[in-house]
Amino acid sequence: MLRIAVLASADSWYARDLSRAAAGKHALSVVPFSEMQASLQEGKLRVTTAGIDLAEYDAVLVRTMPPGSLEQVVFRMDLLQRLQAAGVVVLNAPRAVEAAVDKFLTSAKLQAAGLHTPRTICCQTPDEALAAFHQLGGDIVLKPLFGSEGRGLTRLNDEALATRAFKMLAQLGAVLYLQEFIPHEGYDLRLFVVGEQILAMRRRNPLDWRTNVSRGATTEACEATAALCDLALRAARAVDAEVAGVDLLPARDGSLYVIEVNAVPGWKALAQTLQLDIAALVLDYVARSCHTRAKH
Repeated sequence: MLRIAVLASADSWYARDLSRAAAGKHALSVVPFSEMQASLQEGKLRVTTAGIDLAEYDAVLVRTMPPGSLEQVVFRMDLLQRLQAAGVVVLNAPRAVEAAVDKFLTSAKLQAAGLHTPRTICCQTPDEALAAFHQLGGDIVLKPLFGSEGRGLTRLNDEALATRAFKMLAQLGAVLYLQEFIPHEGYDLRLFVVGEQILAMRRRNPLDWRTNVSRGATTEACEATAALCDLALRAARAVDAEVAGVDLLPARDGSLYVIEVNAVPGWKALAQTLQLDIAALVLDYVARSCHTRAKH
């Protein structure tokens, strides 16, 4: 029986689902990011949260990335890196979480891996953003650099509204991340990666250009073809994620774009759509990772 710490909110659906799947198989503890602390004494590093020594666990499963100051976020990533260096299996690895939480870094890594992504311009001033707006065809999606589930996404195809949005965000100290809008048929594909296993569903939203389930999209099972699996694995590996949600957008012109990679992916809608116990699949993969680490 493995000891697994899950970094998550105790009242989250995912914490409950993982606890259910772990019952009788693994000793699972749900622990908070916000109470993580470290001590460096007598030549030894000790990382704890809520009084629990995380080095005593076989694995730490990252199921949330709560907002915080720059110092807090960097500190949390430092602690995960130290745990990993001490031999604890951390999924996803800190480098994957850092890359995937940052839309610009994700896009850059996807492009470097030779994957087809929307044209993107990231800048810091309203004037540069307005120039980028025109360069990208005057129809763009403005996204927060950090965020998921479609929160904060805004489609802009009016220069006056775009200018107003750029100025407001610049005053808040935001980085301005612009992508060309890709005309599509109202659906995208979510590929869920667990190691080498790929699960797929189609998300459709006739009422909104955003196809997130949180925005009212409906879902249906989709065949994970060899071509889709190849794209999903390449995208996940581009950010070093072993468990990932990869979003693919089929454009009206027949092109297939890699839009996003999530290193803390949800699976509630996917589990319901495919009628699979995905929490159990994730825990099985964690166990295999621990056993592989132990052999080496």
